[in-house]
Amino acid sequence: MADGGSIEAPQRFFVSYTGVDVRWAEWVAWTLEAAGHEALIQAWDFGPGSHFVGEMQKALAGDRRTVVVLSAAYLRSAFATEEWQAVWAADPAGARRLLLVVRVEDCDRPGLLRQIVSVDLFGVDDETARDRLVAAIAQGRRKPAVAPSLPTTPVGDRPRSAGRRISPRPSSPGSSG
Repeated sequence: MADGGSIEAPQRFFVSYTGVDVRWAEWVAWTLEAAGHEALIQAWDFGPGSHFVGEMQKALAGDRRTVVVLSAAYLRSAFATEEWQAVWAADPAGARRLLLVVRVEDCDRPGLLRQIVSVDLFGVDDETARDRLVAAIAQGRRKPAVAPSLPTTPVGDRPRSAGRRISPRPSSPGSSG
């Protein structure tokens, strides 16, 4: 759901990963499909006899969004780098949100990847990871369905403006304030 209640249309995804992260990639693809979307993944969709480069070209073209399963191994892979960079080049400002980065371990996001808002799936339980992934793919605003509660932070706990106290009224000559 997006914007507090509308049902989203099914989306098409390509899951980009490196071999050591195949279990994470399958979990991501399964989760996307369980949420009503289409997921293209090498482990399931590039069968014997298929032309790998041709399949990759089709996966990265068109209206598919790419989910990068980011790990240290992914960052070392020249082929994985080509995959995310091709998607980034098609949407460098991120306006269409074609490139989605999910970290599956605590690793850096170097260079251009650092500029892309990512989601962490590691170190949490299955339900939390699933909720994070489904929330990450949602299109549109992320306005909650329920109104936020009134903040209850005491006035004295708020940060001061530029370290100065602002007086409610200016002091006049001869006053003690």
